Amino acid sequence: MKSTSTAGTALVTGGARGLGVEVCRQLAQAGMTVWLTARDPARAEAVAAAMAGDGEVRAAPLDVADPASVAALAARLDHLDVLVNNAAIDYDTDTTALGADLDRVRRALETNLFGAWRMAQAFAPLLRASPHGRLVNVSSGGGAITEMGGGLPAYHTSKLALNGLTRMLAAELRRAGVLVNSVCPGWTATDMGGGGRPVAEGARSVVWACLLDDDGPTGGFFRDGRPLPW
Repeated sequence: MKSTSTAGTALVTGGARGLGVEVCRQLAQAGMTVWLTARDPARAEAVAAAMAGDGEVRAAPLDVADPASVAALAARLDHLDVLVNNAAIDYDTDTTALGADLDRVRRALETNLFGAWRMAQAFAPLLRASPHGRLVNVSSGGGAITEMGGGLPAYHTSKLALNGLTRMLAAELRRAGVLVNSVCPGWTATDMGGGGRPVAEGARSVVWACLLDDDGPTGGFFRDGRPLPW
């Protein structure tokens, strides 16, 4: 299973911070036209402008928790080959499942799960029309049943559900040739992660799934190109 440089168009949610920035950069360096999206239009524009030497990166406002925002961007694009659902909030290390504020959990699910689901529904027609459609959900090993313990209830639950969504989307889009996978970037030195390996390494794990050959896997869960237990 290899990945290759390719032309085409990619869209990355949560593209103006941390892992999302580096995913955008690496996709642009691979020759793709990249839509870098963020809730803050000014930040998206600034980050995209800073990548001028890396390739074609275009900024667009997007709040995945807002159906109108998603619909507006979907209406703006007429072609898409790769969708990366990277936007996520609330790494809730300060609470437990028994002590969780369920309103807070719902807010996390609105972005981490329903945001990705909303994007998949809105952009599935373009991915189906692409000759090399790819949908990548940025997940976490913490969302695997085999790895799950106590703590981080909103984050872990949202990633567990995101992995389930990946399996469903892969089955439904298989006939159209769209490859759908979950990817764990590993513990990465972002603002949310707070430490770990370099962001560029985590991003390469995601980009691998974006650039899979047409005979690559679908419906899987990976880190660094290797399968993970669910």
